[in-house]
Formats: sequence, C-alpha cells, structure tokens
Amino acid sequence: MSVLHLLGTAGEGGAETYFVDLVSALAEAGVAQSVALRANAGRQAALDEAGVSTRVLRFGGPLDVLTTPLAGRFARRSGTRLALAWMNRAARHAPPGPWARIGRLGGYYNLKYYRGFDGLVANTEDIADWIVAQGWPAGRVRCIPNFAAPAEDARPVERAGLDTPQDAPLLLAMGRLHEAKAHDVALEALVRLPDAFLWIAGAGPEEGRLKALAEGLGLSPRVRFLGWRSDASALYRTADLCLFPSRYEPLGNVVIQSWAHGLPVVAAASTGPSALIHDGEDGRLVPVDDPVALAEAARALLDDPAARARLARAGLARVAGEFSRDAVVARWRDLFAEYGAG
Repeated sequence: MSVLHLLGTAGEGGAETYFVDLVSALAEAGVAQSVALRANAGRQAALDEAGVSTRVLRFGGPLDVLTTPLAGRFARRSGTRLALAWMNRAARHAPPGPWARIGRLGGYYNLKYYRGFDGLVANTEDIADWIVAQGWPAGRVRCIPNFAAPAEDARPVERAGLDTPQDAPLLLAMGRLHEAKAHDVALEALVRLPDAFLWIAGAGPEEGRLKALAEGLGLSPRVRFLGWRSDASALYRTADLCLFPSRYEPLGNVVIQSWAHGLPVVAAASTGPSALIHDGEDGRLVPVDDPVALAEAARALLDDPAARARLARAGLARVAGEFSRDAVVARWRDLFAEYGAG
C-alpha cells in the first residue's frame, strides 16, 4: 500500500526542492509512493530517477473540476492508503476516498482547505502550536521538521567565472527574489562592507527592482545575480558567510542547509530563524529590516575566522542531532505506518 503525494505548484522554490528531496529519501528507504503534480520537467525527471510513479494534473483554480476526480483514479490505481497534500492548492484537490488525507504545512496557511482531513503535519513547532490554537485537536497535529539534504561533495564554484576576486570576502544570499526574503536589506548591508562581494541565488518578481537598487547604491561591480541554481551545495562550499535577512520565514531551510555545509549564517530574527538559531552559539541573529546590524554581524565574523569555525562546528552538530535525513525519514515512516501506508 502506498502514499500519494500531491503538489500543486509549478514553479521553483525551497518548498518544491525539499519536496523532491523528501520523496527521494523516502523512496531510498523503501516507502511505496506515487506523486500527482503540475507539469515541471525537472521535477518529473528527478522523481522518475528516484523510481517514483507520477501523474501530471492541472491543479487549477476553483473552476478546475477535473483534477480532483483524476487524482482519485490515480490514487486507486496506486493502492493509496494515505494522501499527503503539500500546500493549499494540493489540499483543494486532494480526493476523498478510502484513504487518509494529511496536509503538510510549511507556513501559516488558511486551514479552510484542510476541512475533512485526518491530520496535519507542520514543519515547525510554532506552526503546530498555531494550528492547535485555530481549533484543530492537538492529537491530530504533529511536527516533523525538514531535514538538511546531505551535503554533496561538490567542488566550490570557480569565482573567476563570476568575476569575483579569489581573496574577496564572499557573502551568499539564497532564496526567491521576493519582498519577504529581504534581499534589499542584504544589498543595503553590503554598502557597509566595501571589501565584500555578494552572490544572490534565486529568481522571482523582485529581480528588476533589486538590480536597480544594486545599481543605484553603486554595488553592481560587487553583486552577482545568479538566477535559479541547481548547484546549491557548490555555492555553500564557495562562500565565506551566508546572509539570510528574511522578513517573514516560517522555517528557514537556508539556515539548515548552511549548517549542513559548515557555512556560518547571519539571519534576521523572523519566526523560523529565531526558533532555529541560538544566537552566538550556532549562528547570529539580528533585528528584521536592520541592514546596519546585518552588516555589523557579518563584519565581526568576516574579521574572526575562529568565530566562523566555531559557529560552523555547532551548526554541523545541530544537523546531526536534529535535522538528519535518517531521523526525519523515520518520523515520516512512523506516521505512514499508523495508516498502513508506506
């Protein structure tokens, strides 16, 4: 009997990347799975490589009356015992049937989409507590964190290929080019770090505005907009420090991935990072929307290699103890077993 994952988004982002990482890890662990998803050639290829059966569906808006019944037929053919809906669009189209329906929440989503579901899984304790506060029975809510994808033995990116001096302090910002990610704060902080270069990896609607801001601040010679990258491990291996100034961040996969790669991180104290990071022990936290504080924390670490190494060691220990792939996969398998799935 199998688990049916439903993913209704077509774009690229941290949640979608983690979706593939988790499904692939579960496949390696022998969990029987299938996936209903919107068309995305890269994701479909990765799932095919993992040996997971897929069905492409539209996952449209309220006028889409075909996706739900088609997903139901796919679930029956797949011997589904548990349907796991990733985010609201997937939940809207999660078909009812003789299987359990579970919602996986990576944020403070509108819970109307999960009416009639058997349970919810949050990826942070704060989100789980919030769900219960909205009226969900505590016994039907649990927290299973994201794992850090195993750090690949990737070679660092050649700095020369991105016109970056070998000896310049290199800052890395990862995440969608969206207002919530506060890449503008990283750019304003860079003004106060005149010897450093900044690589921004991500795509999104703020690209034009951010490039104009970089030019207006006179930063274009020291900023590289990398677009969406599939070589995240190589980027983490190349940088000296990760900046993560998000204004709104329920979890903060970038923090966990920085830890997994031994890269120290300075983050804004938004919900997710402030729950993850023990300031001064395994990372640094600064106030949200404060480029001066971000620059000062970055400067202190760039000037103190021993402090960077200490934070990196502590981050690696956090991953090993709390966010390893094996530990998280085991928690998902326990959930699936309760429903006779996997």
